[in-house]
Amino acid sequence: MAVNETLATYSDWCFRAAVLVYVFAMVGYAVEQAFTRTAKKSEAARELVGAGGPVPAGTDTPAYGRVEAAPRRDRAERAGRAAVALTVLGVALHLASLVLRGVATQRAPWGNMYEYSMATMLIAVITWLVLMRKFDVRRMGVFVLTPVVILMFLGGTVLYTDAGPVQPALRSYWLVVHVSAAIISSGLFLVPGVFSVLYLIKAAHDRDPAKFTRLAPKLADADTLDRLAYRTTIFAFPIYTFGIICGAIWAEAAWGRFWGWDPKETVAFVAWVVYAGYLHSRATAGWRGTRAAIVNTTAFAMVVFNLFFINLVISGLHSYAS
Repeated sequence: MAVNETLATYSDWCFRAAVLVYVFAMVGYAVEQAFTRTAKKSEAARELVGAGGPVPAGTDTPAYGRVEAAPRRDRAERAGRAAVALTVLGVALHLASLVLRGVATQRAPWGNMYEYSMATMLIAVITWLVLMRKFDVRRMGVFVLTPVVILMFLGGTVLYTDAGPVQPALRSYWLVVHVSAAIISSGLFLVPGVFSVLYLIKAAHDRDPAKFTRLAPKLADADTLDRLAYRTTIFAFPIYTFGIICGAIWAEAAWGRFWGWDPKETVAFVAWVVYAGYLHSRATAGWRGTRAAIVNTTAFAMVVFNLFFINLVISGLHSYAS
């Protein structure tokens, strides 16, 4: 099957442009994070104004009943809005890169680990945009985009593969079903993994205010981080389970065995067990807070380990692909 080299080149250009735009967006989120007033200070200002009290010095909130011109957005607000616009632009370039790769190769654009990682990071950024639209978590964008940029850089360098047809072992409709489920769930898992890490930072600060004094006060409250991590994981886990089941069915149809215990299958299964334990403990044992965040972070670390580290040793989606 011939490959359209021109479209493949355009795909690579779009991918690099997306990484660059994400870097600029990450800087914008970092500026917003750095210049955002702490949550406690903002809440105190609102309470005083609502009670008719004086406006604390250093705040932009007008006194109750005073008619003033609309205040100009501060530096943090402007940087945050610019970062969101850049993130949307990055997603458009990212999606164009994936589509062009698929059109160039005339197949689903996730037949190798470069394409797989590219699609996974796209799902992660889209998940972040959806959550950011529903919840007030925009100022934490730098913590989400940082792993995305790092993993995309690794995918575009260490795991990069020229556009071409997939090997015979992967020429099946199961490539679309199984791998797409793995991509969606892995991308979704990135965001709650970041939220759980941030929760651990926030919880450590709440226990000892001397820890993370510059970072923790500007994060969302611990309860919000915990709930968002849990809800996103609940949504991703059934998709991840479906992907593992489809992979087993595909393996039986292609090689006459449901499970081969190759490294990727083994780590994927162990990650599934850890995620299942996380959700089960939250639902039955009432595990919340630090213990749950540690379990969720461990599961996410295993997903990233499976996605990148194993592929530095083993070529292809599984050991049989080498």
